[in-house]
Amino acid sequence: MPSKERQKLYDFTYLKMAKVWGNLSYCKRKKVGALIVKDNMIISDGYNGTPSGFENVCEDENNETKWHVLHAEANAISKVAGSTQNSKGATLYVTLSPCKECSKLIFQAGIKRVVYHQKYSDTTGLEFLKKAGVNIEQIENLDE
Repeated sequence: MPSKERQKLYDFTYLKMAKVWGNLSYCKRKKVGALIVKDNMIISDGYNGTPSGFENVCEDENNETKWHVLHAEANAISKVAGSTQNSKGATLYVTLSPCKECSKLIFQAGIKRVVYHQKYSDTTGLEFLKKAGVNIEQIENLDE
């Protein structure tokens, strides 16, 4: 287990990487990236977007997010579920705090820690995760 200072450096770096990964999203309103890290290895990644095979347009004509757009966390969890890895005890790095639907997936996937950058307008997901015993941390300044 790394020292607290070293862990802060890892957290900062992985969250910056999640932010860069989120730039791959085709969504215009919000570009969200996520990484799942276990034993200091990235085991999965994701960004918000449409399911595989769908047109890469996330917003409708009113600039509202289409209902079928997957969140970055859901994409990362789905990807790890289809691999030989598992996310039990892992840390999720995500650029926007999880919504309530993704929070249920995070808990069910066995993720024990969530590090996020910006707070989503609805904090129900964070409240659920805290109640479930998941360690939550926010890193606001990624410009250092």
